[in-house]
Amino acid sequence: MFLLLPFDSLIVNLLGISLTVLFTLLLVFIIVPAIFGVSFGIRKLYMKTLLKIFAWATLRMERGAKEKNHQLYKPYTNGIIAKDPTSLEEEIKEIRRSGSSKALDNTPEFELSDIFYFCRKGMETIMDDEVTKRFSAEELESWNLLSRTNYNFQYISLRLTVLWGLGVLIRYCFLLPLRIALAFTGISLLVVGTTVVGYLPNGRFKEFMSKHVHLMCYRICVRALTAIITYHDRKNRPRNGGICVANHTSPIDVIILASDGYYAMVGQVHGGLMGVIQRAMVKACPHIWFERSEVKDRHLVAKRLTEHVQDKSKLPILIFPEGTCINNTSVMMFKKGSFEIGATVYPVAIKYDPQFGDAFWNSSKYGMVTYLLRMMTSWAIVCSVWYLPPMIRETDEDAVQFANRVKSAIARQGGLVDLLWDGGLKREKVKDTFKEEQQKLYSKMIVGNHKDRSRS
Repeated sequence: MFLLLPFDSLIVNLLGISLTVLFTLLLVFIIVPAIFGVSFGIRKLYMKTLLKIFAWATLRMERGAKEKNHQLYKPYTNGIIAKDPTSLEEEIKEIRRSGSSKALDNTPEFELSDIFYFCRKGMETIMDDEVTKRFSAEELESWNLLSRTNYNFQYISLRLTVLWGLGVLIRYCFLLPLRIALAFTGISLLVVGTTVVGYLPNGRFKEFMSKHVHLMCYRICVRALTAIITYHDRKNRPRNGGICVANHTSPIDVIILASDGYYAMVGQVHGGLMGVIQRAMVKACPHIWFERSEVKDRHLVAKRLTEHVQDKSKLPILIFPEGTCINNTSVMMFKKGSFEIGATVYPVAIKYDPQFGDAFWNSSKYGMVTYLLRMMTSWAIVCSVWYLPPMIRETDEDAVQFANRVKSAIARQGGLVDLLWDGGLKREKVKDTFKEEQQKLYSKMIVGNHKDRSRS
């Protein structure tokens, strides 16, 4: 047997005491409050402290830039080109009016000056593309002491450098291990808890236990990200038999919403750790998982969703109709599938505060593990969630129009840009049908005016 020297014994005792204290703090200040859904206000105090530090750092950078006669970088949040929301016909009328005495009403035929409209639109799109920039991280107006966001802030003093180094130590040596421990605890409890609940007989007691196990585990996972969430208008929270639709910025959107409500998830069956979690969850709650071969079968998907929402005793379905993650500035086209089944839709707007940590997942650049590591080494995840009043499809409205109406309401509430573009453009090229639509619009304007003149 090995004999421990006094010094070694002291180290072992200190390590044991440290682990005991850490576990006790973890249990008392994080896990127990998560079980009962209460907060001691420590995270909000932490957020206010960070805001004061960021404000001081910004003043230091502005002072440094002024001393060196440099202009501090400011991002163009609204784009580098001022664009007025005018139609193709109005703009071509303006070009013809300024270039010659001929107006579009008097000259329905093609004019050579019309090409200037298309040339200008093409150059504007190249210089200030409003689509592809939605698939990259949102730019910050001030530095948040993270090196990953320091591309445009070069005026750093010695004090700021020391402060940044201290922040690295705090984030990687204290917060990261704590967050990993919390994430492991939350996921383990979710798998074990839902598996045990799955063996209970169906009834109210099983539903009660399943709900509180899910809420407890998701709240622990939220604390693993030091997430500070403000929920608005909780009276509008989704109810059974409905569909909850939200804008999609990050995979953690699911945790953000599920820590305040009880939902049936919809998704594809996965393998590995995700598959273990899915199989455990579906034992306790009627989630909807599709095999890989079934995902592309729109009729089968619609049938299973319809069967679920028609049973008013079943949980609301949580869906992100954009189909991909869009950065924290806009909402893109909603897929119409979830708006065709005739259920009540509960819109939810999610808006993150990027100065504490960028929640956007650029899946074409970062894998899931790298993304989660970036999340867990950020200062915090701060966001606001708005529950909007329920919406139903009107009699004279098709699924696309209904989807656009819901999307506009979410964008308006969350302060996001409402775009008609498909989020699938992250990985695909613009479809030829869209180009053809623009050509048809121009030809209809010319031919339509010509027909109108012929009839008169």
